[in-house]
Amino acid sequence: MSLIRFDAILLHMMVLTSVPIYTSAEDWSQGSGPTSNFQTTASAPTTWSRVRHENIAWKITLPETGQSTPVVFGDKLFFSTMKPVSSDAELGKDIIAWCCDTKTGNILWQREIAGRHPLRLSGCFSDSSAPPAVCDGERVVFVNASGTVACFDLEGKPVWSREILSTGRTLPCLHNGNVIFTRQIYPPDPDGNFPHKYADSPLKMWTQLNALDMKSGETVWVSKCGVNMGCLPLLQKLEDGRSVMVVGRGGGHGPPEKPEGISMVNAEDGATLWTLPLDGFMSTMTYSLRNNQIHLFHQDEHLSVDALTGEIVSQVSILKDVPVCRLLETQRITQIETIPDKKKGRMITQGSNLLVGSYHYFRSYTHPYLGRVNVETGVVEYLELPLQLARTVGQPDQYQWYDPSAMSPNGKKIPKPVPINLQSIAANDMKNSRGLVVMGDKRSQGNGWGHIAAPSPSVAGDHLYIPVMNGTVYVLKWNAKTLDETAIVSINDLGPAGQSWTRASLSFSEDGIFAHTIRELICIGE
Repeated sequence: MSLIRFDAILLHMMVLTSVPIYTSAEDWSQGSGPTSNFQTTASAPTTWSRVRHENIAWKITLPETGQSTPVVFGDKLFFSTMKPVSSDAELGKDIIAWCCDTKTGNILWQREIAGRHPLRLSGCFSDSSAPPAVCDGERVVFVNASGTVACFDLEGKPVWSREILSTGRTLPCLHNGNVIFTRQIYPPDPDGNFPHKYADSPLKMWTQLNALDMKSGETVWVSKCGVNMGCLPLLQKLEDGRSVMVVGRGGGHGPPEKPEGISMVNAEDGATLWTLPLDGFMSTMTYSLRNNQIHLFHQDEHLSVDALTGEIVSQVSILKDVPVCRLLETQRITQIETIPDKKKGRMITQGSNLLVGSYHYFRSYTHPYLGRVNVETGVVEYLELPLQLARTVGQPDQYQWYDPSAMSPNGKKIPKPVPINLQSIAANDMKNSRGLVVMGDKRSQGNGWGHIAAPSPSVAGDHLYIPVMNGTVYVLKWNAKTLDETAIVSINDLGPAGQSWTRASLSFSEDGIFAHTIRELICIGE
């Protein structure tokens, strides 16, 4: 596998490397941001390096792995990690809730939240610590995906606790005094994995949205239609003011919820407003609402759906005759390609999509491409990105580019091609800050492309921030006229290659950008 220096291609970015002065942002009080779309209008730093300690305001060394997106309310920062283990471990069920000062990183309080069903540690799809917290300014709710939802006041005093199993990829959100999350009924196997045996289970076993009263913890409503355990519903508003959430069904591990496809749910009472069946649907994505249309991906197409009727109003191929800006040898060239349909039904990396303005961004499942669809014009574009950035103090940056000809030894058999997800400068070592291996799924050692659940991208001002599992973060101008190298503002690191594994989205406040890795909580800023 070749390592190609990216310096020449990044020369045009040099004028963009200064850290901008950024203004006060709304509180990032839930994992999906102040308006449940991973976006804030405030600007934020665009360049940094944890390796070189450039534009790093502060950092906390964490005793154990964790993957929740940090949540901010005022001067308080909330996130969760796993309870520390004493030796190499593959499973865990108890988490630690953290509250820190946003300006200094000083720890204000910690609380243990016990779980019932162990899950695989540092899973490339989720683990017990993955759900982000939700804060309403008086209380903060933490979700342990191993079976507990717990509420505290902002000083850490327990308010209520419920034994409820949730999905690891749930994005809890706040609406009219309720916290809404994705409830799970059937538990994982003892090995922390979800089996296929529930595929024909009745309605009472289906995964659903669940709303709890933030003050009391009492159940307010449970949705009427099923929800796939891996989809990412966002709280959104129709043009008539109604608050809704779009949920999906269909995916791996034999989910029982039927029919495959999407439904719109009323966030006031959990009622189903409409259902759109989609055969062979892979539901593991966000569903964004714009101009009373829902935008999503289905197999090899991008679909736009009328948000009032549930009818498809447009569909565009994301594979056929699309422009791709690629690195060929040492130059960027844009050419028209038809991307091979190698993984029918899985053409985007799970969870990697985000609608920003009229552009629906996503990462390819089979190629190291960032793609976007203009939902107004139907134009599809792709930009090849390097798979990994590796930095060393005093040395030039190194970039790992995808090499389709790379082969790996296979004992006495014929060598096999190295898959996209395993091409790296340094594989994730999956060690916590104390040097213990905390990993229940070997796929977590991959670079963050392909068959994983990606951290959702997020937006601050004019910039799109795309973190990948190996700790590389791409920053682009989301409204660039053309998706080519000129759209790239910077490529940054969250730590040394192989030691900065992450599954958390970036969050923003006036105090900086917050990133959560296997070893650290980092505040990026001056």
